[in-house]
Amino acid sequence: MLRSWAQTVEGLGFDLLMVSDHVVVTPDVAEQYPAPFYEPFTTLSWLAGITSRVRLGTTVLIVPYRHPLLIARMAANLNQLSGGRLVLGVASGWARQEFEALGVPFQQRGKLTDDHLRAVRSAWGDDKDYRSGRIPIWVGGNSDAGLRRAVRLGDAWHPLRSTLPWLREAVDRLRTVADEQGRPVPAMAPRIALRLTESPITDPGRLAGEGTIDQVVDDLEQLRLLGADTVVLDPFNGDPRETCRPETAWQALATVAACRDHNTFTPPEHQ
Repeated sequence: MLRSWAQTVEGLGFDLLMVSDHVVVTPDVAEQYPAPFYEPFTTLSWLAGITSRVRLGTTVLIVPYRHPLLIARMAANLNQLSGGRLVLGVASGWARQEFEALGVPFQQRGKLTDDHLRAVRSAWGDDKDYRSGRIPIWVGGNSDAGLRRAVRLGDAWHPLRSTLPWLREAVDRLRTVADEQGRPVPAMAPRIALRLTESPITDPGRLAGEGTIDQVVDDLEQLRLLGADTVVLDPFNGDPRETCRPETAWQALATVAACRDHNTFTPPEHQ
């Protein structure tokens, strides 16, 4: 299945293939995502060997789960061996039971994430050893803490599955945070839903990426106007059985690919 996903995504001309991250499928994780889960660095290394052009990334690596020097080493090796194709999407995590299973303090996850990311960047500064090359860090998280972290430590902000009105407001907050910190505004690389319908969705709570193909194409244009140079399309809509029937997701991706122009649309890999 992973091979088929990679061949489909690269064959359709998409730019980026991403995997998610859970180490222990505890009950809180299993409620939202089905097992099995594939360790992202291992999986992306294998995918690098069966692809030639598509970039490879994490959406998102839960930073506190691993020692920062291990993250730095695995990411640097993967980037080097794949020909500079890695995008490191990161976040602080949310699954309290998974943190407990791993012996990582849940209440300290924000501080751990910040400290780990600083340590990773410091390690990459040793080019003679790590030879990491240029690895972009996309900081995920829709909270104000995520926005601040993206400004402090990220190359891009990577919000996940939201409405367009919320994103417009959040972009304004991102700029305000950057001004307050005296830092440049990071790029925006949102991950949005992908769920095509025959009839337009008029609900004001409609997620970006949901609706008719015309609505989705317009969403992508609106995101471009907001400053997004990369948009990740997420066709998983919450039913674990979807992972056994990827053809629906592939057809949705093919439909979007047929309509794209100069925008870059990028789907994540799903298990």
